[in-house]
Amino acid sequence: MRRPLELWLTDRWYGGVEPGLGLRSLAGIYRVLRGLRPGPPEQHLPVPVIVVGNFTAGGTGKTPLVIALARHFSALGMRPGIISRGHGRVGDEALRVDEDTMVAASGDEPRLMFEEAGVPVFVDRNRVAAARAALAEGCTLVIADDGLQHQALGRDVEIEVVDGARRYGNGLLLPAGPLRERPRPCDFRVVNGGIAATGEWAMRLQLGDAVSLQDRSLRRPLSSFLATSVQGVAGIGNPARFFGALRGVGLDVVGHAFADHHRFRAEDFAGIPGPILMTGKDAVKCRGLGLRDAWVVGAQAELAPEFLAAVDRKLKEADGQS
Repeated sequence: MRRPLELWLTDRWYGGVEPGLGLRSLAGIYRVLRGLRPGPPEQHLPVPVIVVGNFTAGGTGKTPLVIALARHFSALGMRPGIISRGHGRVGDEALRVDEDTMVAASGDEPRLMFEEAGVPVFVDRNRVAAARAALAEGCTLVIADDGLQHQALGRDVEIEVVDGARRYGNGLLLPAGPLRERPRPCDFRVVNGGIAATGEWAMRLQLGDAVSLQDRSLRRPLSSFLATSVQGVAGIGNPARFFGALRGVGLDVVGHAFADHHRFRAEDFAGIPGPILMTGKDAVKCRGLGLRDAWVVGAQAELAPEFLAAVDRKLKEADGQS
């Protein structure tokens, strides 16, 4: 389950509980240290680079957006490659994700992006090195997952993703608040859920059918679970969003929230009866656990065609095209 410290911090970041003097003091130290750290020299590639990220700690919906962008540019005839730090993985070895890559080695999000986007995915804590690996493999566009804070990689387009319900929480820096850095202007701000303000772009996550964890040829519409209570399992940045989405289609959900990037074991499911509905990010870590009545509910990003057209124009402007 989610760690007590994580829940304690969430109450202060988003729940209206005032952070104490200790957290505020640590936030001040964090701010000073960020200011003292010299920025690395920016390195540019001979192909366009799109960076997708957020200014808050935790999940905002970056991965579905990265997948949607990769699919979009693939359909336009480009060859995008995705680069990622691979949070939560074991080791720091640079790698290209393939069918035989263990999730523990790549991280859950790179594995999911590899399966869903159908494009090359490169994992390296050094974003510039990962981008050069993508270039060496023939990619004509690089999409960086979670890269706003990594200024060494030159970029043509910056896209900030914001949780429409949580926004910036109490607006304080870590650890008093959720901010990794003070929000700054980006080329696009995408708002996941909630209401997009003027100048922002709305994104909605559309739940798909439930697919069997053990046999991906088996699928059920979510409406087929209406007659029973289901067990929602989520080890993501904001589990409540997943549970709320399931309830939004009428399901009776008992939620089981785990820490982001949790490494699932069979023991985690002891006492949790089926049917179990989980996210795609969690499913890539649970396939070998022998769960009999477990189902994967994927979520696709719904974006306005005008947003994708605006990103296309921005890339052309950066490339000097009319």
